[in-house]
Amino acid sequence: MSTLTHEMRRGRGLGAAIRGLVAAAAAVVVAFALPGAAQADTTITSNSTGTNNGYFYSFWEQSSGATMTLGSGSNYSLTWNTASQNVVAGTGWNPGTTNTVSYTGTWNCNGNCYLSLYGWTTNPLVEWYIVDNYGDYNPSSGATKLGSVTSDGSTYDLYKTTRTNAPSIEGTATFDQYWAIRQSKRTGGTITVANIFNAWKSLGLNLGTPNYEILATEGYQSSGSSNITVTSGSSSGGTTPPPSGGGCSATFTNSSDWGSGFTGSVAVKNDGSSGINGWTVKLTFPGNQTVTSLWNGTYTQSGNTVTVKNASNNGSLGAGAATSFGFNADYSGGNGAPTVSCTAG
Repeated sequence: MSTLTHEMRRGRGLGAAIRGLVAAAAAVVVAFALPGAAQADTTITSNSTGTNNGYFYSFWEQSSGATMTLGSGSNYSLTWNTASQNVVAGTGWNPGTTNTVSYTGTWNCNGNCYLSLYGWTTNPLVEWYIVDNYGDYNPSSGATKLGSVTSDGSTYDLYKTTRTNAPSIEGTATFDQYWAIRQSKRTGGTITVANIFNAWKSLGLNLGTPNYEILATEGYQSSGSSNITVTSGSSSGGTTPPPSGGGCSATFTNSSDWGSGFTGSVAVKNDGSSGINGWTVKLTFPGNQTVTSLWNGTYTQSGNTVTVKNASNNGSLGAGAATSFGFNADYSGGNGAPTVSCTAG
């Protein structure tokens, strides 16, 4: 479980999770549902990030012992035991926003675990937590309280810690962590994100450009289960539907890695009930991966995002049909798996 003072905290946190995905030889599975089309639940037992039903998701565990199930909409469930050592999973958005977040569900913790809205920003690089519930360990233990803010029916105590040469979404880096720990623990409700962000800002804790944001379940050498559904609303209330995706899915696999480069393979499938004429896959890498060659498609790269379009002979896919493309890439430092999306047309 994440703790403010335990050196292993970020070693198994979400930033480290993404950096360690390829080392775990995990596949990233991304599914987009056609409007009105029924989709079976997706079970995940290998480290991965992606998009499901228009929502970003992340799953990471240190050792086998946890199972995440992606249901309809943003719903996910997680079960874990002590064999997983460290586990963190959740659904949300990439990028995150200052919109209010509402969630419902159940959360059962046996030991050291907690439930939080969690995210990252860049420029500056900041990792942030809004903790709504926790088990037998208060994640603020050992930290200096900087202030507090009253929001959504309780007081949140505010903290800042700094990680030095630690794993992050930008690789090994030194960065600040901002914490808001709810005094009156709960499972479910509305989080007025702007209230917390503004309270941090009043203390000089400034955030940067939003990266991902998820409603996360975490466990450290513990066991438990959760079943969570999350929605995002505006400052005036109400909810906004998730973004609609195309009728295709993409699965990334690291086929071979030699330390300074790797060969990647991406399977593309038409998940709809009718044919598609063309597809586009986007891969967003967490590091400095640079594609040097690609086959069975055409590509462009801007920064850490690679956009791949179908070749002339594999763009038309009937219902349930699949194709694939492959590529070689160079990198230095860590080689985390990319976030992948697929759009038909």
